[in-house]
Amino acid sequence: MAKAQKSTRETIVASAAKLFYAQGIRAVSVDAVAEAAGVTKRTLYYHFESKDELIAAYLEGRDQPNLLLFRKWFEAADGDLAEKAEAIFVNLARAARHPKWKGCGFLRTSAELANMPGHPAIRIGAAHKKTFEAWLAQVFAEAGINDAGELARQMLLLLDGSFAVVLLHRDASYMESAGKAAAMLVRAAMSAR
Repeated sequence: MAKAQKSTRETIVASAAKLFYAQGIRAVSVDAVAEAAGVTKRTLYYHFESKDELIAAYLEGRDQPNLLLFRKWFEAADGDLAEKAEAIFVNLARAARHPKWKGCGFLRTSAELANMPGHPAIRIGAAHKKTFEAWLAQVFAEAGINDAGELARQMLLLLDGSFAVVLLHRDASYMESAGKAAAMLVRAAMSAR
């Protein structure tokens, strides 16, 4: 069966996503995105009013797939709640060992837009992180953990901190260490129930 053809807008977003993730949002021009998508700059601006709107679409396209992947890793892991939480980090460490890995697209974009707190991409990145935190809080609450929201926040801090340090050192073992710390926090919370 033939693969469904992407719309022009989807093609532009897919091309932008590859370029933005590989090179950063500021390094990539609208001209480069149009060329990679095989469209004119005019066509690109027909679908997106600005580069900022295109950047927002890039992050919106990453949101649900990333969250679903974290859930898949968590649910597929054998063991108790602590081992399931650690599995997120173990799987991220495996991904970080790939030569094309460039870290968290949400964090990298927010760093590039640090002087623009009202940018739509910043709001999308913040919402993505809050959704991850809320999901973990729900999982922890269902397991009977007291202060599940605080534990979820600690997990998010370990996750984002490990993204930053792994990107800096190019050493995925930092992510595995963060996973061990996450498992210890979950075990401590489980025993305090």
